[in-house]
Amino acid sequence: MTRLLFVLFLLAMTAGAVATYRDPEEVARASDTIAEIVRAHASPTASAVQIPRGQGGEFAIHARINGVRTPMVVDTGATSVVLTYETAKAIGLPLELLEYDTDVATAGGHTKAARLTLDRLGIGRLVERSVPALVVPRGQMKTNLLGMSFLDRLESWEVRGDHLVLHGFPERVSRRDGRRAALFD
Repeated sequence: MTRLLFVLFLLAMTAGAVATYRDPEEVARASDTIAEIVRAHASPTASAVQIPRGQGGEFAIHARINGVRTPMVVDTGATSVVLTYETAKAIGLPLELLEYDTDVATAGGHTKAARLTLDRLGIGRLVERSVPALVVPRGQMKTNLLGMSFLDRLESWEVRGDHLVLHGFPERVSRRDGRRAALFD
């Protein structure tokens, strides 16, 4: 509500500027000034993470899965986050409860995988909760993949030169307790 009133106030100021300064250059300057004020006060901050390209052309990262630091490679061709058996064990996932009943195609061929949900997956300041993932049997893969089940949750991602840039959704700061919360909660 406060933002709406602020924006209406700024629009009224712009209209006043147009009426007062019939000079197009003055109106343009007033409009630019108001646009800067609106951006400074009304725009929430968004998290972004830059990942440099590796020597082999891949974008390798260290993610935090359920609080455990884990190496991964970004793979936009992977439908899901995929973990090796060894990583899943190191993270403390309940491997004895998993059912390997999902067919998957990997670089090494076809295999079965088990579906599960990761409580938290974070890359830098970007943290997602309840992320769908797959675990492959022991020895089936050597690398963990950061696939689309994580990337689809971001506002956007792009390659700029030799960097992959992951953009999280904007956050707002709660005025009551000072904590950050997702804008689209």
